[in-house]
Amino acid sequence: MASKKGNLSINSENMFPIIKKWLYSDHDIFYREVISNACDAITKLKKMDMMGEYQLPDGFKPRVDVVLNDKDKTIKITDNGIGMTAEEVEEYINQVAFSGATDFLNKYKDKANADQIIGHFGLGFYSTFMVSDSVDIDTLSYKGGTAVHWTCDGGSDFEMEDGTKAEVGTTVTLHLSEDCLEFCNEYKAREVIEKYCSFMPYEIYLSRENEEGTETIKASEKLDSDTVIEEVKPDKKEGEDKEPELQYKIKRRPQLLNDIHPLWAKTPKDCTDEEYKEFYRKVFRDYKEPLFWIHLNMDYPFNLKGILYFPKINMEFESIEGTIKLYNNQVFIADNIKEVIPEYLMLLKGVIDCPDLPLNVSRSALQNDGFVKKISEYISKKVAEKLAGLCKTDKENYDKYWDDISPFIKYGCLKDDKFCEKMTDFILFKNLDGKYLTTPEALQINKEAEEEAAKADAVDENGNKVEAEVVDGDNKAVDQKTEGDAAKADDAKDKEPRTIYYVTDEQQQSQYIKMFKAQKMEAFIMNHNIDVPFMEQLERKNEGIRFARIDADLTDTFKSKTSKKAAAELEEKGKELSEMIKKALKNDKLTVKLEKLKDKKVASMLTVSEESRRMAEMMKMYAMNGMSMGDFGSEGQTLILNANHPLVEYIMEHKDGDNSKMIAEQLYDLARIQNAPLEGEAMSKFIARSNEIMMVLAK
Repeated sequence: MASKKGNLSINSENMFPIIKKWLYSDHDIFYREVISNACDAITKLKKMDMMGEYQLPDGFKPRVDVVLNDKDKTIKITDNGIGMTAEEVEEYINQVAFSGATDFLNKYKDKANADQIIGHFGLGFYSTFMVSDSVDIDTLSYKGGTAVHWTCDGGSDFEMEDGTKAEVGTTVTLHLSEDCLEFCNEYKAREVIEKYCSFMPYEIYLSRENEEGTETIKASEKLDSDTVIEEVKPDKKEGEDKEPELQYKIKRRPQLLNDIHPLWAKTPKDCTDEEYKEFYRKVFRDYKEPLFWIHLNMDYPFNLKGILYFPKINMEFESIEGTIKLYNNQVFIADNIKEVIPEYLMLLKGVIDCPDLPLNVSRSALQNDGFVKKISEYISKKVAEKLAGLCKTDKENYDKYWDDISPFIKYGCLKDDKFCEKMTDFILFKNLDGKYLTTPEALQINKEAEEEAAKADAVDENGNKVEAEVVDGDNKAVDQKTEGDAAKADDAKDKEPRTIYYVTDEQQQSQYIKMFKAQKMEAFIMNHNIDVPFMEQLERKNEGIRFARIDADLTDTFKSKTSKKAAAELEEKGKELSEMIKKALKNDKLTVKLEKLKDKKVASMLTVSEESRRMAEMMKMYAMNGMSMGDFGSEGQTLILNANHPLVEYIMEHKDGDNSKMIAEQLYDLARIQNAPLEGEAMSKFIARSNEIMMVLAK
């Protein structure tokens, strides 16, 4: 076959069904598209006036009118914009996908601002055929000449002739299909226009053709455009000397549907707190005041404006749902577009307007573009800066907001490493007294108590002061170091990860809390579903941070210092006691330690290593083959017995005594209850044993 070149042909008869059925996902979008075109037409006319190519008439007020006629089943959308000549109708309407907006910008690229032009693709007008049997255009160009009338039934044929329109501008008339008559219902029309066009740059009015409704106004409120039906003279009230103002009964005025000066378009210094709150109530119909807000205002390297509100979100994370409305040149695009709005910001409520967004043809979604990622990163950065600034300059209010905003911040840290890095020092931890500390403060809070414990005097078994030896974790004596070695050791200790202790259930872990408070140690409340993955994220990203639940370990802070001799004796007794306890409990996996605790009222306690407990909770969350907390938690359990308590002393002295086994079991269960509720069979045994102990006491 010989080589051949040519042009692809497009059959317009096949094009219209595609546009009508597949270009837009929602049929109501035609209102947005046609009104956007109308606003562009007004913008172009104003540009021509600025460039001296046209002079606007005195008293010119740009506006778009939407007129409904449910009897004739029509919608008319009229603007007083630039209009079109017959040649322009031929070029912009008869050629599908030839954008008049783009053509205008190309002609006047040195004088026109692209940010103010909405259209780009030349397809918006054809959305009217999704809901119409036929569409008419009546238009008169600012250049003068003859008006144009154009009509098409959605096929490939059209008719164009001289029109009768007398004013500069364009009227698009939709003759609705039977299955789309809802769109000429006044309430439906208002709902759709307010959804898409609430902040378009020119006033949009809604009315009904042959309006029969009336309203009464004061004479001072009368406009030249009002149609007066009759004068109304109000009755004079008793006690009033002044004659009441004359009133007029007029034909119901068209309803203004939009705000042409959205709050986000203003500079933050020109906005009051009340304006921010009123805007929030109006847009989101939420009458609970937001906690605070961030006003975004950026011109370079891209144009972006918006307001993000932090609502009260002190609830379970899964049930939180916010709304971020995305606009393009004040035209609503969609809610919660994830490419632009970071996922964790979906918990907030707000508006973002970015004229530079690379939208697809239907303006309903974004084209894949690295530019979009930059916008998302900028929004995330500004949110982090606002929160950090609030913590630095207004810590009191930041503390008040924390319970509400913490799920959002923690979720953000999990989803965005850069956000996490910026926010780490401004994350708050709530201590047991309700005070909020930042991460650096939380890391240092227990340092003093630990140092005081390290300086405490050692005592023998009778409580007499003795010279203390430094011992390692296995109670083995370590040689004292020189001053230089000690300094190096201190430096190394400063570089070691510091532990933030936390509580998940204040009631269940009350015994551990009591011990912490007695030693002036601090722990923080972390009882939210998101807290465990959040803590793990901070540990991964920060070498100097480690988290441990209050019952994860027993540090030297809670133990009495002993002499070398006493420590050795305690270790030997501990080995013997461990064997006896394991045998009594029939549990060889359990680790048993004998310690001299400062709190002599505590007989026994249970610790579960942080790693084992987290694994157990993760397995429980995923319900792996019915595995329960017990399947994993027991692997890291350590039973601590207090050598200073009489009950422990009793079983050490009476290893084979009649009641020693029963006391050992009771001490173990009492320790378990402090850590977590007993399960069914264990609870039954505990109750039976408690009754048995009381019977022994009763004898």
